[in-house]
Amino acid sequence: MSLHNKTIVITGAGTGIGEACARLFAAEGARLVLIGRRAAPLQRVAQATGGLVLVGDAASSADWQEFSTRIQQQYGAIDALVACAGGMGQGSATDTDDAGWQQAMAANLGTAFSSARACLPALQHSRGSIVLLASIASLAAGPGVCGYTTAKHALLGLTRSLARDYGPHGVRVNAVCPGWVRTPMADEEMQPLMAHYGEDLDAAYRRVTAEVPLRRPAEAHEIAALCRFLVSDEAGIITGASIVADGGASIVDVPTLAFERL
Repeated sequence: MSLHNKTIVITGAGTGIGEACARLFAAEGARLVLIGRRAAPLQRVAQATGGLVLVGDAASSADWQEFSTRIQQQYGAIDALVACAGGMGQGSATDTDDAGWQQAMAANLGTAFSSARACLPALQHSRGSIVLLASIASLAAGPGVCGYTTAKHALLGLTRSLARDYGPHGVRVNAVCPGWVRTPMADEEMQPLMAHYGEDLDAAYRRVTAEVPLRRPAEAHEIAALCRFLVSDEAGIITGASIVADGGASIVDVPTLAFERL
């Protein structure tokens, strides 16, 4: 599944799954474009992986005009886009103001749409692929994350629309739906549990995966490995798919959990 000499654009490349993708792809000889809002994390990843660092907002069409020019100048092609940028969207509907709603849509849906739209001309030329980082929040709703859940559900619609429209042009588009993954963002989400129960970070992760069949969260490199497969030639017949990587969380029949405790 070598990615040697393939040019791969990664948004949200400075931390978490995006960083793990960058490190894995670089180890296979890929040429990287690392996109994110903060220069320092991107530069840190670039020191380990090489690649072109582009600082800006992946949801901004104006920033993408500059990004596209720089990518063309540096590499002249794009073979794959892995859209990892996301986050934000906490709060129930009545707790979410207009600004919060717009931020959730921009961070989780707008980044994917704008990135795909900007990369598609080059991807049609290379007959390349797109991977959108969705979530099990694309399949079910957690408490108090209205904006995040709505945007992640919409990502699956975007995946299918892009796959339908650009498959005839040789472009494959798939979504990955992780459950809990040990990343800096998820570590932050553990803080209320840690404070409430007086637990450390490992105990908090054990608590949130207690009913998950594999009884653990994913590591970022495991999700990166799935993304690597999807952008490789071995996945050449796969498009429009939403691949769940959640340790089995989404297969659990919640109303029967009480019977396990009998």
